[in-house]
Parts: sequence; structure tokens; C-alpha cells
Amino acid sequence: MAKSKTKYNLPLLDEFLENIQSNNYSTETVYNYERDLNTFENFLEEDIKIEFDQLNKRYIIKFKAYLSSTSRQTAAHEHGEKKLSSYSINRILSTLRSYVKFLIDVDYKSPISADSIKLLKTEKKYGQVPEMPDLIKLIECPTKFETDPTIKLRNRAMLETLFATGMRISELLSLKRQQLDNTGRIYIMGKGKKQRFVYLTPRAIKHIKDYLDARHDEAPYLFIPYRGRNNADKYKKISTNYLQYKIKRYRELLSINMPISAHSIRHAFATYLAENGANPAAIQILLGHESLDTTTRYVHASDRYAEKMHTDFHPLKK
Repeated sequence: MAKSKTKYNLPLLDEFLENIQSNNYSTETVYNYERDLNTFENFLEEDIKIEFDQLNKRYIIKFKAYLSSTSRQTAAHEHGEKKLSSYSINRILSTLRSYVKFLIDVDYKSPISADSIKLLKTEKKYGQVPEMPDLIKLIECPTKFETDPTIKLRNRAMLETLFATGMRISELLSLKRQQLDNTGRIYIMGKGKKQRFVYLTPRAIKHIKDYLDARHDEAPYLFIPYRGRNNADKYKKISTNYLQYKIKRYRELLSINMPISAHSIRHAFATYLAENGANPAAIQILLGHESLDTTTRYVHASDRYAEKMHTDFHPLKK
């Protein structure tokens, strides 16, 4: 995201991004850091018109208010169309903290400390999980509504794989054929370079096989985009925007009122496993979470789970 140099540019920004990259962060993460810091540069230039070295704690408070408003400038110098969530604001503030820590580590005289950048208090918010009949209809939707035979098979296989394994959308779209074995086990290199195995259901295995049988190419990716007359784009991945759009479109075609995304399908995977008695520690491994606390946010979010715990364990249930 190249920008012309002005007096409002952050000092050592390129060095900071190089440092992030050298620590083996993904290209997408480095891009997100750069975008967040460009938003901060816009704040310095467009809103308070001061240089970085003139910062103090009061300006950080102003920056929080700036992020909360729809009049803010995005990294692309466009007005924010909607208010950022507390989670999104905290992500930007965390990026700024990391940047300030870097400056201090390399002996640059920063006008503020990292500790002076306080995060917002976030509301506890658990995503809703679609009812199982609606989830099944959504997964089967490509077979009903897609007209192109190959796209019909591919999109059905993608959704079957997403719910069978609980993997992240980025993990799904990065899958290569060689990651699957004959038993339906998939080797994943996940978030934070964490390695794990996930497991396909028999029906997911069947739909992947049907899709691959219809393909006549040597493309390494398991799911590939098509251009023009169904020509395989062999060396590109499907975009996350495409799959999220398709999930939204299928939901609309089925008249399902609850918003559903790739992440809520992952959430549903964890919740329904828990409702059927799966051990949270096992779900943690399948999801690739570092902390069990993260997993329990998923598995305890279900009203049915809470009801089952009450029915099974209340001391006066009989």
C-alpha cells in the first residue's frame, strides 16, 4: 500500500513491517498491520494535523473516538461507511501498540509508551448457530441452484468439507490435494503455523470424490476457480469473498433469516459436537485453538448445551 512521503508518515514504518515479516507472519497479517497503521497516519494528517513525535495520551483517546465515528478516514482515504465494532477497534489499537513497542526496542524515542494505548472493553458476544435443518439445506443448496455441473459439484464439496472439519475458510481455500489421505484425514497448517489433523465425514469424502472425478487437470489446489468456458485457473485459489458471497446467496435463496457465514458454519461444527457430548479438549484440537478458553466460548454458547447440562447434572432432577 504505497503512500507518498509526508511529514505525517510514521517513523520506521517500513522497518517495522519488515520485522513482522521476518518473524514469519503471513503476508495477509503484514498487510493488515500496514493497513491499520495507515489508518492511524490518516488520523494524524486529516484529523488532528500533528506529527507522530507530538503525540500524547490525550491524542490516543481522540484516536479511539475517531475510530468509533463514521467520519473517520479508512486506510484507502475513504470515509468509513459504518461504525467499527469494539473488536475491530481493538485490533487497530493492538497494531499501534506493537508498532510503539518496536520503536522502543530499536531505541527510537517514542512520545508515548505501549501501555498508554488502552484497549476498549469488549462486550461478550456469542454468534448464533443456525438450526440443523437450515444448515443441511444450505450445505446441499449448490446441488439445487447451481446450473454449471462442475461448480455445482465444487461448491457442494466445499460446504460439506467446511462443516465436516470445522476448518477456517482460509484453511479450506488453501487446501491442496496432497493434504488428504485415503481415510479422510487432512493435515492442516493453521493459524500461527500450528499443525493439526482434521477429519472428513463419509458424505464429505463422497462429494469431494464426485468433484475430483469431474475434473481433468493437474492443479494442486483441491478447490479451484473457473474462468470463461469453465476453464480451470490451475494455480489460483478461490477468493474468500466468493465463498462468503455464495453462502449469503444460498441463504437468501432458501429464505433463511439468520445470517450465516463460513465462520458461523465453523461455530456450528463446534456447537453441535458439544451438544452431542464431545469433549471440549477434543474440540479444541479439531478447531486448532491455542487456549481451551477460546473453545469454550463456542461450545458453551448454545442454549441447548446449557439446557442439557442442567437436565443431566441438577441435584434435584428426580
